[in-house]
Amino acid sequence: MTQIEKAAALIKEADVILIGAGAGASTAAGLTYNGKRFTRNFSEFIEKYGPMHMTDMYAAGFYPFPTQEAKWGYWSKHSMINRFLPPALPLYKQLYEIVKEKEYFILTTNVDHQFWKAGFQTERIFATQGDYGTIQCEKGCHPKVYNAENLFRQMDQARQDCLVPSIMVPKCPVCGGNMAMHLRCDQYFVEDEDWHEAAGHYHCFLKKMEQKTGVLLELGVGFNTPTIIRFPFEKMVRENRNLSLIRLNMNEAVVPESFGNRAIGIGGDMAKVISDLNNRSSI
Repeated sequence: MTQIEKAAALIKEADVILIGAGAGASTAAGLTYNGKRFTRNFSEFIEKYGPMHMTDMYAAGFYPFPTQEAKWGYWSKHSMINRFLPPALPLYKQLYEIVKEKEYFILTTNVDHQFWKAGFQTERIFATQGDYGTIQCEKGCHPKVYNAENLFRQMDQARQDCLVPSIMVPKCPVCGGNMAMHLRCDQYFVEDEDWHEAAGHYHCFLKKMEQKTGVLLELGVGFNTPTIIRFPFEKMVRENRNLSLIRLNMNEAVVPESFGNRAIGIGGDMAKVISDLNNRSSI
């Protein structure tokens, strides 16, 4: 029996499935942050700020933009390219087909909204690190985030020389200070009412999973933030004999030997693996 066949069998036998998705899932789906996709969409930023600083979308996000007009010039473009313009990508749609008849939950560090676009239910998703579509007070002065889709679309149309008009620069409605992307990058990250509600749903799911046969399906989780998904998933499998781990990862798919046949690690092209699993789930 191949690794794909073993993984498909575990999923079929599971009562519940907990999906943990990291950056590698969206990279495999096509939302790459470097290479031609970066240079094609951000050529004006690379020219303005220099290729030494603008090496990829991730690094560009940490650039010390000199003004708020420059900061939002970049982030509005980044959000359009990675959050608003892409449709539900095939990898995520196929993943939904695999688990839609199961009792499932999504824990993800991704901020591109792909799970929602693919049809996963809101009450079954906990996006711990924020969302490219929302903004917050830069200093987190109050526990609320704001939908920025219309603002970013307007910025995208009005941007000139990588800058947005000053009149479009958002200000905090409470303290009057600067706004920031709602991304966990410092101590000011806002955990609003929706965030806490999603966290509650996740913990309820974990309690329910303790008494059932479950699969932890880990997708593209490396060692950037292993304490959110990778290490907790291993701990859950170690402590509960009813749980199995399926780890899909381009280069870091190794699983603990002590888990025996309760753990499968599959490296390489995740998009192909998800497609193969989807085909087997429909048989």
